[in-house]
Amino acid sequence: MMSSTHQALLVFCSAVILVARGNLVTYGDPFQPVTEDEIVSSGGTVTLTCTVEDNDNSSLQWSNTAQQTLYFGEKRALRDNRIQLVKSTPTELSISISEVELSDEGEYTCSIFTMPVRTARATVTVLGVPQKPRISGNTDPIEDGGKLKLTCTTSGSKPPAKLRWWKDGEELEGFPSTVENDPDGRSFKVTSDLVLTVMASDNRATIKCSVDHESIPPTDIFTEEKIDVLFKPSVLIKPLNDLPREGDRFHLECVVSGNPDLATYSWRKDSGELSDLSKQKTNILVFEALNKSDDGTYSCEARNSIGAGEGSYTLHVQELSPPSLTHPIRGTLSPDSLPHSPTSSETHRDTSDPTAMPASSSIDHAVIGGVVAVIVFILLCLLIVLGRYLIRHKGTYLTHEAKGSDDAPDADTAIINAEAGQSGAEDKKEYFI
Repeated sequence: MMSSTHQALLVFCSAVILVARGNLVTYGDPFQPVTEDEIVSSGGTVTLTCTVEDNDNSSLQWSNTAQQTLYFGEKRALRDNRIQLVKSTPTELSISISEVELSDEGEYTCSIFTMPVRTARATVTVLGVPQKPRISGNTDPIEDGGKLKLTCTTSGSKPPAKLRWWKDGEELEGFPSTVENDPDGRSFKVTSDLVLTVMASDNRATIKCSVDHESIPPTDIFTEEKIDVLFKPSVLIKPLNDLPREGDRFHLECVVSGNPDLATYSWRKDSGELSDLSKQKTNILVFEALNKSDDGTYSCEARNSIGAGEGSYTLHVQELSPPSLTHPIRGTLSPDSLPHSPTSSETHRDTSDPTAMPASSSIDHAVIGGVVAVIVFILLCLLIVLGRYLIRHKGTYLTHEAKGSDDAPDADTAIINAEAGQSGAEDKKEYFI
């Protein structure tokens, strides 16, 4: 009779028993079924495969977690349309289960009816897919500096899902989740609370709650909410242009950002009252014709139900340049072409305003005086030239009609001598001096 030690050694040498994937597999036995564990999301489809190396004409069989026969060879045993035959041969039996539910989770058994009966088990793990999260809490408008409190909830996950918060695409850290069982006892309900101090810049920001779970792609399931932040107006004054000139039509526009919308606007001038030529039209201050008296700092106040905001703008009106003068003979003369000395108004004008134009009253008088002097000088020159011309063209005509009468003692003798001179003379000649 063999000892117990010899018997144990004989058994060890004849068959090696290993545990692989939770299944008891006897290597070296060609009739031993082989299966694999499966993981599937609820609502999906799982395929169970059972194989043997050899078969002695025995049939393979699949049973569910309640040990109900699903398929015996190629014959359906349980009337469940979700379960279908995939493949049936003497060495393989494969079936599929569609629309998997959490209740389908457990151990499935593959058997071959040899002597003795051999079995293998496959564990099916069903993942509970989380539902789309819901956001609740303080969704009413919140004033600037207030607290925003929101709650995100998702159910149906297995294992428990993870909730994450985002603001305008940036993840918000430090908001843990709480887990509790769903009523079915198979899945979990996950809740996360968000508490956030909001500012005016957060108005219309997007708050998102997303679900992370191994049964779905990252951030594939989420819910978004836009927050409404109430804040007083911020004001910016924009001019019509950057070079306002005297006499031009001009306006200042009060550009405002606030929530809720504005109710009233008001304009004022820091150095005095608004001019008669300026008109306030809601958020626009209109100047029909600019004047140097319009220089100063203007303020616009905008007010809503939360508060008031104010902006200011300093206006510098540019003086008009003096008009150019046209000389009748020498053409166009401008003040820049005439030499002049700096006047006291130019020397002492305000240099604090880099855009201010120089005073022109003293320049106008100097220009007019210079032009008048030039015109008088030219007229005098013309009179002198004209007088010389007239003098050079005035002459005396001398003839020889009374030649010889100069030495006559009396008038009768002179007449006789003159007649005698005429008869003996040649043709009368005239000389021009």
